[in-house]
Amino acid sequence: PLPQIVAHDVQPEPRGWTSWLTTTDHKRIGIMYLVTTFVFFILGGVEALLMRLQLGLPDNNLVTPEVYNQLFTMHGTTMIFLVVMPIGAAFMNYLMPIQVGARDVAFPRLNAFGFWTFLFGGILLNSSWVLGHAPDGGWFNYAPNSGIIFSPTHGIDFWNMGLLITGIASLTGAINLITTVLNMRAPGMTLMKMPVFTWMG
Repeated sequence: PLPQIVAHDVQPEPRGWTSWLTTTDHKRIGIMYLVTTFVFFILGGVEALLMRLQLGLPDNNLVTPEVYNQLFTMHGTTMIFLVVMPIGAAFMNYLMPIQVGARDVAFPRLNAFGFWTFLFGGILLNSSWVLGHAPDGGWFNYAPNSGIIFSPTHGIDFWNMGLLITGIASLTGAINLITTVLNMRAPGMTLMKMPVFTWMG
């Protein structure tokens, strides 16, 4: 009799909530980006609400001027760097490989590293609320507001470190997406035939 050939099946994706911690699937990572940005969106909304409540009445003492400056800084930083920018990464991770006909991104583990780096940077930035003093130099962090004379606490240090770490996540994500688009497109899909959304990324 002829020897029986056994096909090697592709291993199924692990199930359960713990499987999300080790996943390298671009769709799951896109979903994790989306959920994480929504959590930061809620946090930034609470900070905005506290500012509006402070400004709602004259001579209000809901928060001190120092805390108001911290709320102003953290609200702007959260909405720009932890919501608006990474929500683009969420949709690009989920949709872009599908649009160009790739099975996954070029570097799946680097993709997962980028997400966890982004999450760690966001947590580090917000840990400043409980580890002493939140940044208070404005979300733009221009000098001299960010200098030691006007901001003598470690709040600006948290701001700098948090955004440097989330910047690493953005850089790894950009390298991954560019490599995927240039090297893993479906046969016949030239750059000029790609969807506009892929060009946006």
